[in-house]
Amino acid sequence: MRLLQDATVTGADRRTTLARLTDRWLAGLFESAAARSGVGGAALVAVGGYGRGELSPRSDLDLLLLHDGRASAQEVAALADRLWYPLWDLGLDLDHSVRTLAEARRTARDDLKAQLGLLDARHLAGSADLTAALRTASFADWRESALKRLPELHALCLDRADRQGELQYLLEPDLKEARGGLRDVTALRAVAASWLADAPRAGLEEARGCLLDVRDALHLVTGRATDRLALQEQDQVAAALGLLDADALLRQVYESARTISYAGDVTWREVGRVLRSRSVRPSLRGLISGRGGRNGRTAGRGERSPLAEGVVEHEGEVVLARTARPERDAVLPLRAAAAAAQAGLPLSPHAVRRLATVARPLPVPWPAEAREELLTLLGAGARTVPVWEALEAEGIITRLLPDWERVRCRPQRNAVHRWTVDRHLVETAVRASALTRRVHRPDLLLMAALLHDIGKGWPGDHSVSGETIARDVTARLGFDAKDTDVVATLVRHHLLLIETATRRDLDDPATIASVARVVGTAGTLELLHALTEADALATGPAAWSRWREGLVADLVRRVGGLLAGEPDATTTTPWEPTAEQERLAVEAWRTGEPVLALHTRTEPPVPAPQSTTTRGAPDSSGSSVSPGPPAFPDSSASPEDPGLGDDRETGRESAGDPEPVGVELLLAVPDRPGILPATAGVLAVHRLTVRAADLRVMPLPESLYGTETGATDSTGNSATGGTKDCTKGSAGGSVVDGAPRAVTRRPMLLLSWRVAAEYGSLPQAVRLRADLVRALDGTLDIPARLAERERAYARRSRGLQAPPPRVAVAPGGSRSATVIEVRAQDAQGLLYRIGRALEDAGVTVRSAHVSTLGANAVDAFYVTDADGSPLPPATATEVAQAVERALK
Repeated sequence: MRLLQDATVTGADRRTTLARLTDRWLAGLFESAAARSGVGGAALVAVGGYGRGELSPRSDLDLLLLHDGRASAQEVAALADRLWYPLWDLGLDLDHSVRTLAEARRTARDDLKAQLGLLDARHLAGSADLTAALRTASFADWRESALKRLPELHALCLDRADRQGELQYLLEPDLKEARGGLRDVTALRAVAASWLADAPRAGLEEARGCLLDVRDALHLVTGRATDRLALQEQDQVAAALGLLDADALLRQVYESARTISYAGDVTWREVGRVLRSRSVRPSLRGLISGRGGRNGRTAGRGERSPLAEGVVEHEGEVVLARTARPERDAVLPLRAAAAAAQAGLPLSPHAVRRLATVARPLPVPWPAEAREELLTLLGAGARTVPVWEALEAEGIITRLLPDWERVRCRPQRNAVHRWTVDRHLVETAVRASALTRRVHRPDLLLMAALLHDIGKGWPGDHSVSGETIARDVTARLGFDAKDTDVVATLVRHHLLLIETATRRDLDDPATIASVARVVGTAGTLELLHALTEADALATGPAAWSRWREGLVADLVRRVGGLLAGEPDATTTTPWEPTAEQERLAVEAWRTGEPVLALHTRTEPPVPAPQSTTTRGAPDSSGSSVSPGPPAFPDSSASPEDPGLGDDRETGRESAGDPEPVGVELLLAVPDRPGILPATAGVLAVHRLTVRAADLRVMPLPESLYGTETGATDSTGNSATGGTKDCTKGSAGGSVVDGAPRAVTRRPMLLLSWRVAAEYGSLPQAVRLRADLVRALDGTLDIPARLAERERAYARRSRGLQAPPPRVAVAPGGSRSATVIEVRAQDAQGLLYRIGRALEDAGVTVRSAHVSTLGANAVDAFYVTDADGSPLPPATATEVAQAVERALK
């Protein structure tokens, strides 16, 4: 205990000291137990991690009681009891076994994990000769069976990676089991012990030591034997290691995992080559290698196929030609990388190491050949990734692009993102390579893809920082001033299209005009469109869908029309409701009560990109009419969400395939105040998570009204505001002196939701409707029900450090309304609280655009005053502040 509390002894020294102290204690315990039991031919052996002489504070003890078989079973059992019970009494975790040498070897033949543990066998007490015999036999058995066991070991590593993920990209990684973790280092040690192949040693031991140090700190912080680096413990672990914060900790972990993963890739590739060569029968091997020829020349193994100047293929790898002179050829690293990516072959680690050691630096600006080779590398698609990783492993990337160092292994604390910043940039270039035929300047698209998030290594808005860095990088790479301006614009505004399409009213001319002013030209718009898609696809399945694709395409069409001078670029097409929407609205109009339908939809949620798909457009009176069918953002990061497509690698399906959009709830209700918060509250009470929401005011057909004398206007007010002066009746009219009176036009509010059950099955529509009626008439206490739910949610999410909500007024968002943007942690009742706050502020919600990205809610509300005008700036700020207060 004193050792663990001693801050002067840490890291490997503490692990070694702890193991040595444990060794002495166990040796004394064994000697006493052996003397009392009368067993002479026995030894106590440490195996596994303890066998390697390193103990973390909460590690278990892997022990083998080895005996020669001459003592009786009762005597051996008595010896074992005297060893194990004192350990159990102290509460120590123990992995133990009792075997003879023959039994240990037989178990190892049947159990690969047991065999790996014996490779680390270390003598603790008793007969040293017995332990030495075990070690000798274990290594001999392993080397003899390596051709059979190494594929089995590789399969175990791959299966573990599939289950646990890649350590270098996980926000809550398992330091031991994930790919690139401590288990993989053990596997690499076993490969080396087979004498068939060896892992690259550069940095491997340091990476392993780093992960062990982090695990030690994790054990001390939590007081548990855990290998999972949970979010709520990362700051404490970072402090225990003397690091700045949790991001610095994760970056260090990721760097170590990347080193181990790369070493594993190289090692298993070499193992595969050796196994393939040894699997050929000796007689055939001689024929294949040409040993029977006249001059004995090796035709298969020694041949080198040219790939580029100074670059050849040799035995399935890209190596340097014998005549290559990297010390004189500064472009050779990029030429070799481009050739490897184009050929789909790995770069030889020896070649990469030589290039990193002796290659000359490129002049500034780069020569045209170097720039072309970089673009060729980036345009190779998925083949780019392993080649890029090989260059990064030897530091070549940061030498070519110094700004890369700030984003290398940088974590992204966002559930939507699958990758670290640097891998995301490479992945975006991979996705962009498939879109190069869509643009007139594929070179600029690839450069913008590689640099679009480069500013995340600096404080502040990464788009602003990235613009400056992109200008510097592209100028150093030799692009001219005009091309540099285009790449800088793409980097600065790479989020413009997706944010505008999903959070703005596309029928508002101000929306289209603002985007057109930013992009300036049709060529830049074309590039920005492709970059937006590549960026979203590289982010993860929650960031792109056919819904988003359709909205972005619609925005691009409108902006392109405006840039081309088309007079109708920002006009809208009349919206025709679906038969179901009209049926619900008519029924709600006739009964004066809410009518809803709840079902699953699989048809595409938006029409083809060339048609008009808009939300929240004002009609002639300024009220909310959202042309187009209900749009349901496919934006959930939850794997259980039925709205996610099946193809999670690409985030999209082939053209014409139906896209599941989840569970759709359609609600038609006579327009009145409080609809939005009441509906959101009822859904929250029923444990329904809102993935997307859309609301609009829907005028009813003229045929329903009959005589219209004295009727109000065609739409009334919308959303959370009140309607015009309407005469209520069973059918929207009244009877005076026995004669029908003119029926007033009473608009219906249509709400379209995409929801998912938090757990369990979906509630019945009749129950939802009943509770909605109660919520609207005030007999359902939604705040009390949600308060109870929030207390339970708080208990489940204890320790979660979510950033505070941010509510702001979007400047210039619309000419006819004020746009309130809400970004917050998704939680039970969030939309209800937002709706209540807006209602309490006395504003009218003209339209709403609600979406959920993983654990983040990103919503936009178009609001007006009671007269349908945008809010004055001071009032808008007060409303935003009131909503933000309501969410804290």
